[in-house]
Amino acid sequence: MEKLSLQKELKENTYPGRGIVIGKSGDGKYAVTAYFIMGRSENSRNRIFVEEGEGIRTQAFDESKLSDPSLIIYAPVRVLGNKTIVTNGDQTDTIYELMDKQQTFEQALRTREFEPDAPNYTPRISGIMHVENGGYNYAMSILKSNNGNPSACNRYTFAYENPVNGEGHFLHTYMGDGNPLPSFEGEPKLVGIDGDIDTLTQMIWESLNDENKVSLFVRYIDIESGSYETRIVNKNV
Repeated sequence: MEKLSLQKELKENTYPGRGIVIGKSGDGKYAVTAYFIMGRSENSRNRIFVEEGEGIRTQAFDESKLSDPSLIIYAPVRVLGNKTIVTNGDQTDTIYELMDKQQTFEQALRTREFEPDAPNYTPRISGIMHVENGGYNYAMSILKSNNGNPSACNRYTFAYENPVNGEGHFLHTYMGDGNPLPSFEGEPKLVGIDGDIDTLTQMIWESLNDENKVSLFVRYIDIESGSYETRIVNKNV
């Protein structure tokens, strides 16, 4: 698989929707993840990321303009022991709660499907990172309608063992803008992971479409110690 430029992928797509990047830093020291949200409607754009425990949640920037919280207010990132869960919806809680009861990432997601936002039927995208005793692996999942048919849910899981330094995978909700929005197709894109946390944060934020971008979360987890650094960027400040 050709390794793509994350910067180019973002700059050439005005509306990838919500996106998850998971990989490993070039020096091999860090497990890396990034999650961003975009919006076309006032309701979607009226959001910020705030820290909550070891994770984050979305919050209305202006509560008076919040019209429907059902699919936009959730915890995108939660930490369960040595596992970091990153998703584009409230399935974060499903994964957290069922894995806490010894179920697997895939088993937890079998209880969920794509979002009920006809006619888009936005895919649910999820990732899980496992950092333990100097080892690191991750998995990503997408739950999507069958070519826009809501009576069928297609489920795909991709697992990555012993990730390569300087490489990651990028999964996002939409192929681009449109009505209805076209769902992501194929397996997660192989992308390069370059630089330290501030370099990556700046690159992603500056590459996202300026009109549609809303918030960005980036985390570097030290694979040896499990300690982490986090960056959050909000358009609404």
